[in-house]
Amino acid sequence: MKPDQDRKLARAVQLITSTALGPYQSAVVRIGFGATWLLFLLRELPHRHDLYGPDGPWSWDMGQELIAGNNAFSVLLWSDSALWFEFVYGVGVLSSLLMMLGWRTRAVSVLFMVGVLSLQNRSIFVGDGGDNVVHLMAVYLVLTRCAQVWSLDARRAARAPGPGHDRAGPVLWTVLGAMLFVGTVVGRVGGDTWILVLFWGLWVAHGLWWAVNRFAPDSEPRTLLDVLANLVHNTALVVIMAEVCLIYATAGWYKIQGSRWQDGTALYYPLKLDYFTPWPELSGLLASGGVMVMLLTYGTVLVQVAFPFTLFNRRVKNVLLVVMMLEHAAIAVLLGLPFFSLAMIAADAVFLPTGFLVGLGALVVRSLGRLPGGRGAPPQVRRGSEEQPRTLVG
Repeated sequence: MKPDQDRKLARAVQLITSTALGPYQSAVVRIGFGATWLLFLLRELPHRHDLYGPDGPWSWDMGQELIAGNNAFSVLLWSDSALWFEFVYGVGVLSSLLMMLGWRTRAVSVLFMVGVLSLQNRSIFVGDGGDNVVHLMAVYLVLTRCAQVWSLDARRAARAPGPGHDRAGPVLWTVLGAMLFVGTVVGRVGGDTWILVLFWGLWVAHGLWWAVNRFAPDSEPRTLLDVLANLVHNTALVVIMAEVCLIYATAGWYKIQGSRWQDGTALYYPLKLDYFTPWPELSGLLASGGVMVMLLTYGTVLVQVAFPFTLFNRRVKNVLLVVMMLEHAAIAVLLGLPFFSLAMIAADAVFLPTGFLVGLGALVVRSLGRLPGGRGAPPQVRRGSEEQPRTLVG
C-alpha cells in the first residue's frame, strides 16, 4: 500500500512543479479583472480629479498622513503635481488594457498592480466591495503565469519561441529599470522602501529569466526557474480560489446573523433606496412580491454559505456557479453596481470547468473569423514550457 501512496505523491509533486495549472482559468481571471478596472477608469474619466486627484475632498496632505500611519502604497502621494496624477491615471488605463490583451504580461501585471493600489490607496473611502476584490486580485495576478493562453504573449511565443529575436522585451526592461531607479529615490522620502525592494526583486528576476532563456535554454538553471515559476503560479491560483470561498463564506455567515436576513426581508430595503434603483419600475415590481423577495433573500444566503462545500462535487459546484453569476448580473442591473458584479463574476470564473472555457474560446474564435477581415483561429501554443512567452518581461 505504501508504494502506491509514494507513487501518487510523486505524481502530484511532478504535476505541480512541471505544469502551471489552470491556464484557461487564470487567463479568464486576467481578462476579467483587466476589463473591470479598465471600464471603471474610463467611466470615471470625467470625475477622476474628484475621486482620486487634486479636487477630491480627501486632500493630498490627508492622504500623506494616512499613508504614514498604515504604510500603504500609492505612487500618487510621491507628488501633488497635477501632471503626475494624469500620468499615473494614464498608466492605469493603459496597463488595464494591456493586461486584458496579455501583452508582456509579466511586466504589465506589475504596472497593473501599481495602478490599482495607487488609485485605491489615494482615496480609501471611494469604492465598494468590488474594489476590494480588484485590489486583492491585482496582487495575486503578479504571481501567476496568466498569459499561457488567450493572450498576445501566447501568440508571439507560438510564432517565435525563445527570446533570441525579441527586441521589445529588453527595451521595456531597461525603461522600467530606469523608472524604478527614479522611484526608489522618491520612494525613500515617501516611506515605500519595502515595496520598492519587492519591485527590484521582480525586475532582477525578469532579467535573470531572460538571460537564462537566451543563453542556456536547455540547462538545469532554466529547468529550476520553470519549476519555481510553476510552484508560485499554482500556489497563487489556490490562494485565489481560497479567497473567493472566503468571501462567500464570510458574507453568507454574516448575513445569517442579521435579523432582516433571518425574516426574509433584507432584499426589500435596497430595492426601495433611490441610490440603488437605476430602474425604479423594475425594482418596485420585484419589491411588491413578498414571496419572491423572501425566496431571493433566503436563496442568496443559502448559495453563499453552501458554495465552498460544493467544491467536492463538480456538478453541484457548476450549478451554483451559474446561479451566483446570474445573481451578480441581476445586482448589476437592479442595484446599479456593474463593476462590483463584474469583479465578482471575474473572480468566480476561476472555478469554471476547462471544457467549457475551451469551447467558449473556440466559439469566440469562430465568431471573429466570420467578421470582415477575420483571420480565423490563432496559432496553437505547444504544450510544456513553450506555453510561456520566453521574453524578458513578457
